[in-house]
Amino acid sequence: MAYPETKRIDHVDVYHGTEVADPYRWLEADVRGSESVAAWVAAQNALTFAYLESIPRRDAIRERLTELWDYEKYSAPFKAGGRYYYYKNDGLQNQSALYRMDALNGAPRTLIDPNAWSEDGTVALAGAAFSDDGKYVAYGVSSAGSDWQTWRVMEIATGELFEEEIAWVKYSGAEWSRDSKGFYYGRFDAPKEGAAFQAATYFQKLYFHRVGTPQSEDALVYHRPGEPKWGFGADTTEDGRYLIITVWKGTDDNSRVLYFDLARPGAAPVDLIDDFDDEFSFIGSEGTVFYFQTTYKAPKGRVVAIDIERPRRRRWQEIIPERDEPLRRVRMLKDAFIASYLKDAKTEVLLFDGSGAPKGALALPGLGTASGFGGRQDDVETLYSFSSFATPPSIYRYDLESGESTLLRRAEVAFDSAAYEVKQVFYRSKDGTRVPMFITHKKGLALDGNQPTLLYGYGGFNIPLTPGFSVSRAAWLEMGGVYAVANLRGGGEYGEAWHKAGVKTKKQNVFDDFIAAAEWLIENNYTRGARLAIQGRSNGGLLVGAVMTQRPGLFGVCLPGVGVMDMLRFDQFTAGRFWVDDYGSAENKKEFKALYAYSPYHNIEEGVRYPPTLIVTADTDDRVVPGHSFKFAAAIQHAQAGKAPVLIRIETRAGHGAGKPTAKIIEEIADEYAFAWRHLGADGAAQ
Repeated sequence: MAYPETKRIDHVDVYHGTEVADPYRWLEADVRGSESVAAWVAAQNALTFAYLESIPRRDAIRERLTELWDYEKYSAPFKAGGRYYYYKNDGLQNQSALYRMDALNGAPRTLIDPNAWSEDGTVALAGAAFSDDGKYVAYGVSSAGSDWQTWRVMEIATGELFEEEIAWVKYSGAEWSRDSKGFYYGRFDAPKEGAAFQAATYFQKLYFHRVGTPQSEDALVYHRPGEPKWGFGADTTEDGRYLIITVWKGTDDNSRVLYFDLARPGAAPVDLIDDFDDEFSFIGSEGTVFYFQTTYKAPKGRVVAIDIERPRRRRWQEIIPERDEPLRRVRMLKDAFIASYLKDAKTEVLLFDGSGAPKGALALPGLGTASGFGGRQDDVETLYSFSSFATPPSIYRYDLESGESTLLRRAEVAFDSAAYEVKQVFYRSKDGTRVPMFITHKKGLALDGNQPTLLYGYGGFNIPLTPGFSVSRAAWLEMGGVYAVANLRGGGEYGEAWHKAGVKTKKQNVFDDFIAAAEWLIENNYTRGARLAIQGRSNGGLLVGAVMTQRPGLFGVCLPGVGVMDMLRFDQFTAGRFWVDDYGSAENKKEFKALYAYSPYHNIEEGVRYPPTLIVTADTDDRVVPGHSFKFAAAIQHAQAGKAPVLIRIETRAGHGAGKPTAKIIEEIADEYAFAWRHLGADGAAQ
């Protein structure tokens, strides 16, 4: 490949006495403010898209993806302010619209349609919150995939917008006061000019916005000037008496908790949990008794009741004890708790009465993922959705009084799910750890070691990968591919111990787990190295970058998306400082050693034959700044000894993934699949 010439500079940093070269430091600059970076992006995209356009099967893949995508997509409905709401995409709309119904079987009316906000579909609805009286909705607007949001307020009955705009909101929703006069939200100070998409964010503050007033008059509710890394989430109890503030400082879910007694204007906040040792998630309340999901003395999670009039820990009451399976979420509804667990990475839903006594399990249709279960504490119904890798989503209503689930809607996709099977296998990692993996393929698959296989992984931030339907996976399966998902350490599949086994100085366990998954697929004759593609996004992009530099000969194609590739500088940008919880920091000598040992950018070696690689990023990604992928691409293009192409695809007016228009999603997936299919030799093309 004749790659665009990329300037190398003599930049060296010193970490704990170790000199570390960074010849592509200049590519960290924001493309909007650097002519040289903008020119490099244009040259790389010109090369990449010319190559992709030359792949014969690309158009057919895009056309089939478009056909599969063209079905009505519904979220599970939820109830707020006496009405029902749900999100719906007619099929190929760039953004889902928000609808309202006066009754569950009532006629739907469009409330908010973000498709009218921009011609290219790059302005998205980024969350909505409804007032208790059903009069107002506050909603967020995100442009070009950025994490920054601007919030607006609408009168629901008329659709009229209030004049005020709530700017510089990030990592926050809106929580209405129970009198519906306004809402609480978290925001940052306006960034310096030109720094909005690059600079790390510090000093979040919690404000109260009163409907009909400008943002400049918002009341500062809580902040900690001496704690620049703290962030704040707000909940109000359903009786309107208390404001609960959950304090976080990273991604590990551990939190402090304090509260305000709203019946006492001017009263000081009261610390309820005054350390970051455990996770505390507010569930609901009865008078002065607060219910929390917590990992305190229960690393896999339990539910406790805390009476704020007798808050000492020895007086806490255990409501739902810890189980062998990790507790992921709890809802408090009519005289009951609905608790979602993971059992070998599959959803299991258990019910308990108000005292915590077991009431049995909610029957699910099979091996998959259930989500939803929203509602108020006095509701007697809840709604949820269920899907699996080969099964499109279905939506159900669950009646808490009868204990019965009723099917409301099943997605109609032009995909024959009955022709495919999903299985779960377990394999051993390098150190003997037993790791689960889901495998989906056509029934009757010949295990001849020749199947084009796509292996996906993540392995971080306590996030589990559970079975769920996606059109892109369906397209890969229809093409004749095998799709595998490995549930790596670092994720949330088995609770906190599983998570902690893949963080900081133990991060190599994650990569070993993924490599072992690839080896298992080969050893069990699903595929061979030349026909095995690997894919991951964000932390999963880091995963792909790390394993392809450690074992370049094991894989046939590598697809790292929006990845964290420079592990020594990730915390210098936007949200990167939060990830120190999982990754550690180069400022710590021991953690630096571990980071430097696997950092994808720093472990590229000249003279190595790297597999065909398509790196994916976006110019407005202010979660994982695109400089990570820019530097990685430049370094591996410079080092590549083989003939396999190393290309980077840089989307414009898009971010980390949230809010990306349907048209851009389809184009990106088609390009990744076309690239992978060609270089796996699945159509008989040269590998």
